Amino acid sequence: MDADKAAEEVLVVPAERLRAAGEFHGFRPADGAFRRVLLDPVHLSYRPRGAVETDPSFKQLIPYVVLRCAGELFHYTRGASGTETRLRALRSVGLGGHITREDGPPAADPYRAGMLRELNEEVEIQGPWTERPFGFIYDGRTPVGQVHVGIVHLIELEEPLVWPREAAIDEVGFAPVRELLRRRDEFESWSQFVLEELARK
Repeated sequence: MDADKAAEEVLVVPAERLRAAGEFHGFRPADGAFRRVLLDPVHLSYRPRGAVETDPSFKQLIPYVVLRCAGELFHYTRGASGTETRLRALRSVGLGGHITREDGPPAADPYRAGMLRELNEEVEIQGPWTERPFGFIYDGRTPVGQVHVGIVHLIELEEPLVWPREAAIDEVGFAPVRELLRRRDEFESWSQFVLEELARK
């Protein structure tokens, strides 16, 4: 991680808030009470990314936006220019990233502002879409998973008109969930959790 990214202040919540909400592994369906405990502004703070990337006593809150059109999911490969080196070359169905201090103070709902900013930075979507909460992701088995909690949003597109705006988003396309599940080993763990959940619906 370069010095600028290490110094960047990102939105975190103490690990005990995850335990208080009900610690889990894998995917947890959308739950308003869980979200309120996890995103209570009283417990949110900004801390240097370089410090919290290796400190599991804080969880970085990451929006994970999944795009679906007519039952098919947008998917891509994380290119070499991505800032998270531990995920490079893996495929993903989620867009998003860290919420930073520039997204606003904790009391002003910086989470949603940051989610929309990240989505707009990463892809261009043409045509109408709707968004709803879908669930949460946590994977304490891996170093990257131990320090992040994913908040999954499902966006339904009227047309599959999505173009990447970043070089880190490569080899894009849409495909049915079950086709992507057959290639699950190519995907990062968070995407595997989402694919398995969607396949059950």
